[in-house]
Amino acid sequence: MIDWNDKVKRLLKSELIKRAVSNADLAQLLSESGVEETKASIDSKISRGTFSASFFIQCLSVIGCSKIEIEEYETNLMMVAEPMTEYKTTKNGK
Repeated sequence: MIDWNDKVKRLLKSELIKRAVSNADLAQLLSESGVEETKASIDSKISRGTFSASFFIQCLSVIGCSKIEIEEYETNLMMVAEPMTEYKTTKNGK
């Protein structure tokens, strides 16, 4: 099962890293756009991975991200795995 909080947290972190934006920088950028968040509150939200879609979009917007790529989280092997099945044999081994 996909952990969506973890997925969105990693997505936001990767966009911040790509742009060399720290959480302190993010707090400043958000403040300049009228969104009051402290570095500590941003640290906490990102660490937990529990934040609103509005916060996510605000963050992406202020760092200049206009596109994101949502990659598949699970491996292809997990999607095609067959259930374990036991086959009973007869006395002669067939």
